[in-house]
Amino acid sequence: MERVRVGRVGRPHGLDGAFVVEDASDDDRWFRVGAQLYAAGSEVEVVLARRGGGGRRVIKLDRQVERGAELAVARDALPPTAEDEYYDFQLVGLEVVEEDGGALGRVARVEHGVANDALELDGGLLLPLVGNCVRHIDLEAGRILVARGFSDPA
Repeated sequence: MERVRVGRVGRPHGLDGAFVVEDASDDDRWFRVGAQLYAAGSEVEVVLARRGGGGRRVIKLDRQVERGAELAVARDALPPTAEDEYYDFQLVGLEVVEEDGGALGRVARVEHGVANDALELDGGLLLPLVGNCVRHIDLEAGRILVARGFSDPA
């Protein structure tokens, strides 16, 4: 079964075994009481959920898990996306090519910004995830088509 990371066990929060969730998903459903997650290779349940300082997610699991452990959910548990919406993990690894066929690299990660998100390529290039730049995303072909000119240094 494929799993998708939704956070990581962070520093302890209080004396009750709760901890701050680092790199937490924006989807609250994974951090509610009763939610089922995978941590350190086994299934765990959220037994306490609250917000800490700065609005950070704080949870406690039904068993102790080592700090730094990945928190994940089954990929098939993810809600379906709308048309032209993608999960970050779907884009990472895709080949990025310009409309003229020139290869720019592969998506290393998705950077989330205030105005728009950006695709960071394995060579360090950042491409805005906006319609003027990204022309087409083809998950089956493993390719993202982008407009010419966005790879040119300013």
